[in-house]
Amino acid sequence: MSHVGVPRGEAAPANHRRPQRTRAARCLALVTAGVLGLPALAGCGSGDDEAQGVVVPQDIAPAGRDQVADGGAVRWAVDTTPATLNAFQADADASTTRIAGAVLPSLFTLDERGRPQRNPDYLESAEIVEREPKQVVLYKMNQQAVWSDGREIGAPDFVAQWRALNGRDTAYWTARNAGYERIERIERGADDLEVRVTFAKPYADWRSLFTPLYPKDVMGKPNSFNDGARAGLKTTAGPFTFKELDRASGEATLERNPRWWGQPSKLDALVFRTVTRDKRAAALAAGELDIADIGRSTADRVALAARDAGAKGQQLNHGPGAAVTPAAALRSWAIAHGSAEEEAAVELEARRKSREAIKKYADEQAALRGFVIRKSLEPAYTQLALNGTSGPLTDDRVRRAVARAIDRRALAEAVLKPLGLPAHPLGSHLALAGQEAYADSSGALGDQDTEAAQALLADAGWKPGGAAAGQKPGGAKAGSTAEKKEKSTESEADDGMYIVGDESDSDSKPGDSKPGDSKPGGSYGTESGTYVLAPAPAAARQGQALRMQARFIGAKDSIGSARTKDSADGKKKGGVAGAYAPLGTAAPTAPAGAGAARGPLGKNGKPLTLRFVLPSGPGSESLRTVGEKISGMLERVGVRTEMVKVSDDSYFKDHIASGDYDLALYSWPATAYPATDARPIFAKPEPAADGTLVVEQNYTRVGTDHIDQLFDQAMAELDEAAARDLVKRADARIWAAAGSIPLFQRPELVAVKPGLANAGAFGFATPRYQDIGFKKAETAKQGKN
Repeated sequence: MSHVGVPRGEAAPANHRRPQRTRAARCLALVTAGVLGLPALAGCGSGDDEAQGVVVPQDIAPAGRDQVADGGAVRWAVDTTPATLNAFQADADASTTRIAGAVLPSLFTLDERGRPQRNPDYLESAEIVEREPKQVVLYKMNQQAVWSDGREIGAPDFVAQWRALNGRDTAYWTARNAGYERIERIERGADDLEVRVTFAKPYADWRSLFTPLYPKDVMGKPNSFNDGARAGLKTTAGPFTFKELDRASGEATLERNPRWWGQPSKLDALVFRTVTRDKRAAALAAGELDIADIGRSTADRVALAARDAGAKGQQLNHGPGAAVTPAAALRSWAIAHGSAEEEAAVELEARRKSREAIKKYADEQAALRGFVIRKSLEPAYTQLALNGTSGPLTDDRVRRAVARAIDRRALAEAVLKPLGLPAHPLGSHLALAGQEAYADSSGALGDQDTEAAQALLADAGWKPGGAAAGQKPGGAKAGSTAEKKEKSTESEADDGMYIVGDESDSDSKPGDSKPGDSKPGGSYGTESGTYVLAPAPAAARQGQALRMQARFIGAKDSIGSARTKDSADGKKKGGVAGAYAPLGTAAPTAPAGAGAARGPLGKNGKPLTLRFVLPSGPGSESLRTVGEKISGMLERVGVRTEMVKVSDDSYFKDHIASGDYDLALYSWPATAYPATDARPIFAKPEPAADGTLVVEQNYTRVGTDHIDQLFDQAMAELDEAAARDLVKRADARIWAAAGSIPLFQRPELVAVKPGLANAGAFGFATPRYQDIGFKKAETAKQGKN
């Protein structure tokens, strides 16, 4: 299955990066093709019983090392052949990360709940030893830890990596410098195995640094950093060493490290083989792979193969030819044996190809019986992105209406229940269920509510019949000169505009701005692309109420109380009167019992139509299905969508990153360090000198000053509980801004040979490559019994 979008670790286009700002390789877009294969999305969690979500355990067939045989090689499918083995370069991707994890030091690894854990193979201890006047972290290295050339891992390697990644020397072609720019100095401790790191500014996510740790011969000079680790790693320090990268065959081969001081790897070799998702079923059946992440369609084939194990030569009722009716078969036979020679020849050739396809499919199904599916939830979530600088979505009331029109819970069940996975709502942009920073803050926006969505749209001026009102004969098409002039006129006439996001703790109002503070930009902000504006004063009232609710939800120990319940004063569960549309705003009257808008909405002669951009490739059918379901939900409240299908290759680069969309679906990986890694995703865009927006990774282009402030405070807060509270408060604000709507945590499906132990659907946990291997024969037999 194809994966479209920026691979993990790849930089956004240059004009979308904020100069000299932190950048997180973990926070790069994953497009929701592949395992998104099912019909839809996840629910809006507002119940107290779901405040912390449901944790799905990893599925890796765990086995003790004494039950795993020594030797053998595992062939592991990856999406791409790595362009570089330097994880800190712009074109690093998931394949780079996978290889680095097996051959380089990871000072901290993640457990099943996404919590950083000291890795004893490299660290005896690591802790903050001083907080005042400056934060100092003392690392004590494992005395046995050495590079493959025999040199001790120590302070010189830390210093070289800090200097390469702190952003001060532009000769280093780095993709990110998150955290390294906060370091003031690095010194040797009592001996070479002690490393003292002093920070110029407090840094809560210090555990994220120096993982992976590269040797000084890679990091020490710009040339070696830029080019020395693109095709190979001469010096390593993991349970495996790097043998070779064969770009022609798409294979990277790792071998057992003879200098490894920890528990030796069970396998002789790991081979990472590039196989695109749409070809993995065939590769598995051909015996070319032992383990592969797969999508729903391949998982279905493996399940059908197991079900058909007792068929004994009977023709399968699925696959090629299964849909051919007796009547169609008879007609085909008649044409093939008819008197029309040309038609008969064509039909005979078609029948021959059909027989070959049926036989090939049957043979593949027989081979797929040799695999099992291990499943969990992937540490990544799928979101609906709403472009805050695009047309009607510049109005936060319209964004909130779109969000409240979507029944995420019902759709999540359609996605996850068929896989036997819990279909619980995802309530956070910044953490997943089971993580300590997770809290369901979706109440800051509100539950699915058709009437509330319609009221918001009505308050924004979008009403039934509005598309016809004021329509002139031969009206201008979208993007025409006439339309642009109309937008310009509206912008000049509207003196009641305010910048969404120019807020502080006092929740400033439109009237708070000073003379001369006005910014350029039209009512939709599409001409300059610089500012997100919304009408006032109505929006000011609702915005203030929403921010009050977000602050209430984000307050410490009050997540649950933020959700209102039915009461005698008529307030509805999931909302506060007047919080989402001004108090007294009525929803448009719907047909009796229908609960839907009376046809499409419009304003000033223009219909309310949103451009929904989706990839068109063969691996993206499921994504398009999800988009169609969302489109149907929006239709019920009078919002029409124009489904635009583009090539997979251009989907992210030419549309998401460049802002050429209204609605889009893509995913973000989760992280153990949200204050660092998630900040670029939700940072308020800043105007560049040429008038464009510097968006970092905030491709929705919706952000606020307050959200940025909360991230900055969390990043500098060394009290872990207080830092988590700040992250939760930031998440509530992100929900209220309605630029990104989390839908569900993605399913993780992995096809594995049954005898392979300690590998599969890892979930959040970092793989222990040295423990992966094939079960001993007697152990495998016991497992079957």
